[in-house]
Amino acid sequence: MSSLIPPDRLADTDLSKAEKQRYARHLTIPDVGMEGQKRLKAARVLCVGAGGLGSPVTMYLAAAGIGEIGLVDFDRVDFSNLQRQILHDTGDVGKLKTESAVERLGGINPEVNVTTYEEAITDQNAAAIAEPYDLIIDGTDNFTTRYLTNDLAVLTGKPNVYGSIYRFEGQVSVFAPHLGGPCYRCLFPEPPEPGQVPSCAEGGVLGVLPGIVGCLQANEAIKLILGIGDPMIGRLLHFDALSFRFREIKLRRDPECAVCGEKPTIQELKEIVFNCDMSDLTLREIDVHQLKARLDDPKPFVLLDVREPAEVEVGKIEQSIVIPLGELPDRIGELDPGAETIIHCKVGGRSAKALAFLNESGFTKACHVQGGITAWAREIDPRIEVL
Repeated sequence: MSSLIPPDRLADTDLSKAEKQRYARHLTIPDVGMEGQKRLKAARVLCVGAGGLGSPVTMYLAAAGIGEIGLVDFDRVDFSNLQRQILHDTGDVGKLKTESAVERLGGINPEVNVTTYEEAITDQNAAAIAEPYDLIIDGTDNFTTRYLTNDLAVLTGKPNVYGSIYRFEGQVSVFAPHLGGPCYRCLFPEPPEPGQVPSCAEGGVLGVLPGIVGCLQANEAIKLILGIGDPMIGRLLHFDALSFRFREIKLRRDPECAVCGEKPTIQELKEIVFNCDMSDLTLREIDVHQLKARLDDPKPFVLLDVREPAEVEVGKIEQSIVIPLGELPDRIGELDPGAETIIHCKVGGRSAKALAFLNESGFTKACHVQGGITAWAREIDPRIEVL
């Protein structure tokens, strides 16, 4: 496998005495050596996302001596990020993630140039952002950006080092149709329908999992840059942290794929609009201000919390009864179909599913709360804590 680095750029790259000392353990590896380390220094890598996956990816690429790292992220550091996003620490809460990332990566290796893009990557700016880079690393956490990143990589002929995480499971692959493999759309032509996957905010992830998956992504990026080994092209690695099992799945390119197939229908970037919450607008919903007015009204009703016990333990609306969504089919007998029932969860995804189920079960006076207890804590009662 040949390296991604153009020969003319490599010819203009050299290592200083300090860099030779820093990368001494690379230089002693025959498959890396002086030539390989120059390739790493000449490389330009774009990482989309400075969160759970972007943290270990960029930290290890910086330590390895990647010459330029591009980092796309418009978000700010939140306390809930610190359990897994090791680019950032407690003192960074409230800062732009790109700002704290530059500080951390500069501390790891001041020889690395970090270019930041404090904006969401869109179909309007993606091509211009990606243009200077040799490969793209997918550190995204939502389907809209994941499909956009895939299509960007295919249309620009750059490898896409893919990673994803959910609770205790992770996946890694390299999508590169121009190198003979499939792209992400070959596996998943379209995003799932709303309601088929948990809310982005509700799913949760074991804190160490992005470290494991992100390191595997960094490993694949380095192999591609050096032109060594057998990259994960045409293969997907699935990791289960609970059983500590790795499973490899062979992938095939889909000739009918809309972006990399024989007759592609996607020839320019276009965003997929996807809401990770269930958002069936035919379901009746109210906002938290309407819920507050209803709680102030003496007329009785049932306020149903469908979150998990661990979430409820952190904070709850006092008047609510708790039946987790997964237990609702077995415990529906605890509810009165004729009573007015208002359902809430964390941000609205599970409550919408619960509402759909209750509607099908004959509950004609039910609705759910848009934004859930998160919106309630933000707009009505800031004393309530939310996981």
